[in-house]
Amino acid sequence: MVSDRELDAQGYERFRQFLERRCGIVLGDNKQYLVRSRLSPLLKKYASPSLPELVERVLQERDRGLIEAVIDAMTTNETLWFRDRYPFELLKSEMLAEFKGRPGPVKIWSAACSSGQEPYSIGMSILEYQRQNPGALRGGGQIVGTDISADMLQRCKLAEYDNLTLSRGLSDERKRQFFEPAENGMLRVKQEVRRMVSFRQVNLLESYSLLGKFDIIFCRNVLIYFSAEVKAKILQQLAACLNKDGILFLGASESLSGLSDEFTMVRCTKGLYYRKKS
Repeated sequence: MVSDRELDAQGYERFRQFLERRCGIVLGDNKQYLVRSRLSPLLKKYASPSLPELVERVLQERDRGLIEAVIDAMTTNETLWFRDRYPFELLKSEMLAEFKGRPGPVKIWSAACSSGQEPYSIGMSILEYQRQNPGALRGGGQIVGTDISADMLQRCKLAEYDNLTLSRGLSDERKRQFFEPAENGMLRVKQEVRRMVSFRQVNLLESYSLLGKFDIIFCRNVLIYFSAEVKAKILQQLAACLNKDGILFLGASESLSGLSDEFTMVRCTKGLYYRKKS
């Protein structure tokens, strides 16, 4: 007998297909425990007597708020400041110099930005580069952070973080330099960083051509959740969003092998990145 917190095999398979179709996330064959742990907290909020009943309402696709809440719950929002370090070091040591004479801003997209640490880390890196190179990059930076989760984007815009979050990847020096006190013991990203960053809700399975063109795209630790077919489609669309010779950063465990021939891999001492072929 299936309990009120368990999905039977058919219900799990239907939900798995729904999740892949709506946001590209591919669940394994035996991840019912993950669905249970992520969705059980929603039962009370949506007055649902059981997990199967909640999932059935989701599958009917009539309640947009419920669908968004379920996708939010199933999306892994794991992030930290200056994650893996080398992309931000490369940004300052090599890449921003390519745009130092440009009158306009360098345009950077942080895809699947979760609660905002990556786009704000990029903004801090740009400010550090400008201070180390007076007069360079007069146009500054224009950063767009996107995520599928409306809840995450609200946190991004608030730009307030607690001590636990701030301890993950952020040095004391950067904390002093780029944050200011907020309410309830939180710290807020300073205006000089926030003014460079805007946020928009974007599903990577859909079109994002309206975002415009970018010089650099960070799409890190995202592709690992998608099927090979979906990965290839996303990479094709990312390439279309990059300017000539544009740069793409993926996660440390991600690769373009067999998925795209639109990029050239560039290895350097600090790590690797991909450059759009001319």
